[in-house]
Amino acid sequence: MYHGNTVGVIVPAYNEESHVGDVLETMPGFVDRIYAVDDRSTDGTWEIIQEYAAASKQSDDEERADSTGDERAAVPASIPDGGTIEGTEIVAIRHEENQGAGGALRTGYVRARDDGIDIVATMDADGQMDPDQLPRLLDPIVEGEADYTKGNRLADREDRKEMPPFRLFGNWTLTQLTKIASGYWTLQDPQNGYTAISNEALSTVDIESLPDDHEYPNDLLVRLNIAEMRVGDVSMPAKYADEESTIEYKRFIPTTSVTLLRGFLRRMRTQLANDRSDPVALSYLLGIASLAGTVAFTAAAGADALEGEASPRNLFTTVLAFAASAVVFLVAMGIDAAANAGKGVRR
Repeated sequence: MYHGNTVGVIVPAYNEESHVGDVLETMPGFVDRIYAVDDRSTDGTWEIIQEYAAASKQSDDEERADSTGDERAAVPASIPDGGTIEGTEIVAIRHEENQGAGGALRTGYVRARDDGIDIVATMDADGQMDPDQLPRLLDPIVEGEADYTKGNRLADREDRKEMPPFRLFGNWTLTQLTKIASGYWTLQDPQNGYTAISNEALSTVDIESLPDDHEYPNDLLVRLNIAEMRVGDVSMPAKYADEESTIEYKRFIPTTSVTLLRGFLRRMRTQLANDRSDPVALSYLLGIASLAGTVAFTAAAGADALEGEASPRNLFTTVLAFAASAVVFLVAMGIDAAANAGKGVRR
């Protein structure tokens, strides 16, 4: 329990036999339940999860025996490396087929929601996430400031230096695109997998349809905005060791781009359905119409150029039209940011 709230942590794992044991063993004592979801690993990850789950069950049995005066409770539950598991139940779940990072999270979310856990956190099995930072994710939810919190490795300049340059650039780009799609204009580091969500928020979004792969956090943020949930960005340091990213960028980039576009359109459609005069949606529609007109004019001017009829006036008009479209979009973004200002929390 954490300040009167039950806490569950989802640990999605795929081929993490070198790290998953340490993650499970170092989980804070206030965590009531760990959902360790093996996404059909091909190494020893599942066996390690089972050993820890068995140790946690033994510990629970001993606590119950101790409360009845049974002397068998004198020996603590043990795990292979010589440590002990006490007070936290580990639920071992294995997929029959590999479903991807989002699929593993989805399985854990559904189970934790149905179990009635008050706050559900996510912590990767690769050891990148410091368990001592977990209270900082829980506090905004416990204190009623946010419904969903996530780590942010980009808030501090020194922390950003710890992130490899390629990841830093990709993360920055995704941050800007996710702001537009989700409407959470103060957030950074949307791919951060260290998160926490209230049971209310988890029950409000359609978690069963969460995407299978690494684009799941971007999609979830859109769902949370549509549900009028508050999102908290919690600054924390980046932590890298010998782990390797499982993201396949050739697939991730186009898939995430489509996910963000669909999410943005879904958010605009929902806002228009709720209010046909919604200024955010209408301003974006004006921007899209302006851009479409500009593209059509540019295409016509290009056809004239091929026929030898290009003119400086057409070139100037094209540049002016694109500039006007950009201004319309910037105004739309400003209106969007103002409308969603109350949904973002920074810690």
